[in-house]
Amino acid sequence: MSKERTFISFDWAMKKILRHKENFMILEGFLSELLGFDVTIENLLESEGNKESLQDKYDRVDILAKSTKGELMLIELQYDNQDDYFHRMIYGISKLITEYISEGKNYSTIKKAFSINILYFRLGQGKDYIYEYKGNFVGKHKKDIFKPTKHQKERFNIETVADIFPKYYVIRVNNFQKDVIERPLDEWIYFLKNSDIKDDFHAKGMERAKEALNYEKMSEEEKATYSHHIKNRRIESSVLETAEGRGMRKANIITAKKALAEGADWAFVSKITGLDLEDIERIAKGRKIDID
Repeated sequence: MSKERTFISFDWAMKKILRHKENFMILEGFLSELLGFDVTIENLLESEGNKESLQDKYDRVDILAKSTKGELMLIELQYDNQDDYFHRMIYGISKLITEYISEGKNYSTIKKAFSINILYFRLGQGKDYIYEYKGNFVGKHKKDIFKPTKHQKERFNIETVADIFPKYYVIRVNNFQKDVIERPLDEWIYFLKNSDIKDDFHAKGMERAKEALNYEKMSEEEKATYSHHIKNRRIESSVLETAEGRGMRKANIITAKKALAEGADWAFVSKITGLDLEDIERIAKGRKIDID
């Protein structure tokens, strides 16, 4: 029987592990299985979502990768609910394209952009766990697909107009309910949901992931930092669960009590509940606090 191993969560890997060149193959494997073609990362570009604050915000983390073919791949992971997330996807890619086309360059230099969204909250309606947006222009009356000319196909190395436009993927992690892994990509989704890699997983990038994302190989300092991260993630999840079906302020007070009981600091509890520090102090000292 093989020794049981514990692996770190993918959001922590995106923050700390996958940004090192020796671990690019992990991200390359995930992207290759998802996109359906081999991806080789040339380098990682600056992205706004990975900036850490003193409060160690966990709501979102991202990585912006540039492939050897010049493709831009924005991978975003988010736990907290955001009703306008579809709009955010559009904004993110639009901003990305405008930022990474050099001033004065021809529009034809714009490279294919991919928006990969790993979500741990309920967005929209649907039963699947992976959604792919394929943009095509469809005739209003004839219902035909608008196609590029032969010259455009040769010049831009495309087959359809959609090959130029950004492509969006949404991975609804919590919708993955399979007990049986049916394809290599399912191994990655299983890991995203469970932070676990089975010995028989062999999807692209998995062999390196088994080594680089192994919790037991972290230093004691790294383990302590990661444990703090998991603890805060658990507390933030409790906020969402507690808020359902209760008055918001009452729910926040209950959550604050739970968080303080688990040893969370006042500033962090104030951040996740929206209560001011004076209220947090009253709760911490067992004093009465107004609900209304």
